[in-house]
Amino acid sequence: MRNIGRWLTGGAIGGACGIALSISINVVKHYEGTELQAYPDPVGIPTICTGHTGPAVELNQTRTQQECDDLLAGDLGTAFDTIDRNVSAEINATMPPSRRASLASFVFNVGEGAFARSTLLRELNAGNVRAACNQLTRWVYAGGRKLAGLVKRRAAERDLCLAGLE
Repeated sequence: MRNIGRWLTGGAIGGACGIALSISINVVKHYEGTELQAYPDPVGIPTICTGHTGPAVELNQTRTQQECDDLLAGDLGTAFDTIDRNVSAEINATMPPSRRASLASFVFNVGEGAFARSTLLRELNAGNVRAACNQLTRWVYAGGRKLAGLVKRRAAERDLCLAGLE
């Protein structure tokens, strides 16, 4: 589960990170759903549990609910680590939990490479938070097709990202 414990402890910082983790778990679970048996996602990638992919996932494989919860915690830990590595320390230090949760859900879905190369990240690191958050609604395609589920997810992520801005 990587650094999940670090986010759940440590005073105000841990509290804020715990809030971000809780929000991101709820967002991801809502939009991914949880399937105990592996299935192909909309572009054919073998997926299991709550949107978990990877070389160890094979179609018809099954997992328990506890295994799925552990995979989600690890996957979100990786997403938060990605944010910490790629977002400037100054921006990261002032980021509200809702924005961290939004970005974690996004990174969970698109992966570190896409996030690291994105205009969203460039805008965020330049201090253009509103422009960065507005980039989320561009990421609604999978396999060249616009997916209604991604449109809804990105709108929710954008709303979380913009929360608290004037």
